[in-house]
Amino acid sequence: MRFASVAAAVLVWHLLSANDVTFWLRFNRLPGPVEVFEAFRTQLATPRYYQDVTQSLVRILSGFALASVLGIGLGVVLARSHWASDVLKPLLEIARPIPAIALVPVAILLFPTNEQGIVFITATAAFFPILVSTRHAVRALPTVWEDALLTMGASRLRVMRSVVLPGIVPGVFGGLSVGMGVAWICVISAEMISGDFGLGYRTWQAYTIVDYPNVLVGMLSIGAIGWLTSGCVELVGRRLTGWLSSEQRSAS
Repeated sequence: MRFASVAAAVLVWHLLSANDVTFWLRFNRLPGPVEVFEAFRTQLATPRYYQDVTQSLVRILSGFALASVLGIGLGVVLARSHWASDVLKPLLEIARPIPAIALVPVAILLFPTNEQGIVFITATAAFFPILVSTRHAVRALPTVWEDALLTMGASRLRVMRSVVLPGIVPGVFGGLSVGMGVAWICVISAEMISGDFGLGYRTWQAYTIVDYPNVLVGMLSIGAIGWLTSGCVELVGRRLTGWLSSEQRSAS
């Protein structure tokens, strides 16, 4: 069924573009799947395509790793410490509504290279979904779990290791999945603005020279690789939460 849905979408796209349908949307100007496939086959024969894919993946994974460490760590601290929440939460809440892509001028001023600035923007984009989901996951833990260990004489460190960290895994991976998707949106936008390599830069370059088949090649490549990376995050999450029932896993 999944393959059939994709095949049906490609068939509709082919019929609309091949027949130059112009009802509201102008499919007569959109390259068809055959043109895009030929452009994609040409791209696969060039080393530049693989360089762009590798560059975008390095930026995504670097930024996502930074966001994961900082987001999970700060999320736990903010949920467990009233003092840290009072000091840091106002600053974070002011920064959270600012779109990460709006930080491009700041990144250009702060960082000596475009590469560091793009990783910064990517990390910032993924950081807040991970932070918020982690904070909510810690606060949602049943207090009876912690109270039971404290009653038996467990230390705060033991509570953190045996109750808090295992208990927040489902909620954390929900934030990680969202963070990965947002990170892809922002890394592509940053590459279009200030990148030298990467799928976003190459897609924008194709647009500037009116090479529309390669614009769609870039878009479809971004979608496919983004889906694979998000799928990897969800797969790891399912492996680490095998103790949950299927209903609990879908709810988290």
